[in-house]
Amino acid sequence: MAPQAGVGGAAPRGEAGRAARARPYTLRVESSPHYFTPRPSGPESRRAITVELAGRRVEVTTADGIFCPDRLDLGTSVLLRTTPDPPERGELLDLGCGWGPIAMTMALCSPRARVWGVDVNERALGLLADNAAAHGLDRIVAARPQDVPADLLFDEIWSNPPIRIGKPALHELLTTWLPRLVPGGTAYLVVQRNLGADSLAVWLRGNLPPQFTVVKEASAKGFRVLRVHRTLAPDDGVPA
Repeated sequence: MAPQAGVGGAAPRGEAGRAARARPYTLRVESSPHYFTPRPSGPESRRAITVELAGRRVEVTTADGIFCPDRLDLGTSVLLRTTPDPPERGELLDLGCGWGPIAMTMALCSPRARVWGVDVNERALGLLADNAAAHGLDRIVAARPQDVPADLLFDEIWSNPPIRIGKPALHELLTTWLPRLVPGGTAYLVVQRNLGADSLAVWLRGNLPPQFTVVKEASAKGFRVLRVHRTLAPDDGVPA
């Protein structure tokens, strides 16, 4: 299916929609701009870029001081291309949303769902809010972690997690948010293979509650997509 101009209407679902859109745990952390800080230093230097989301060409606003401001990064592209369509309704989460490619894709694919774009970077949250408003995606909520209701559970989570925050912070991030899946819910995480994707999968299997399974969903372009699923259990010991 050829990309469409604009963002009106829901994205195609199913196969067509998808096409459009252990050893000790080692983690390589490189020096880079601190896009994971609440208030990046330096000017925003806002600019427009055009990307393909959910099978259509979309113009969005980005800025300095956020993750990958000049293009759709390769890991996110792999996630969007290989992950099944999100649920049509319910609560969806983009964890570490940046300027919003994952949250916007979820909203385009599932216009009746509410999509939470969560990030610590307030500049990124402002961009996501502006991009969502510019394209009429009024069911996207841009929020800091502390602003998400503590009792809210998610039907699905998609994330290109911020690997470069370091192993302890990454572990805390994932063990905080993944248990907030509803019973039967699923998370998809994209991680670069040479930054520790396989060993992260092993770590998650050993540190999430036993009701969670972790498998490799896909592999492409040097990235792994990990599928984390919370089983349907009447009383699994995790708050529901």
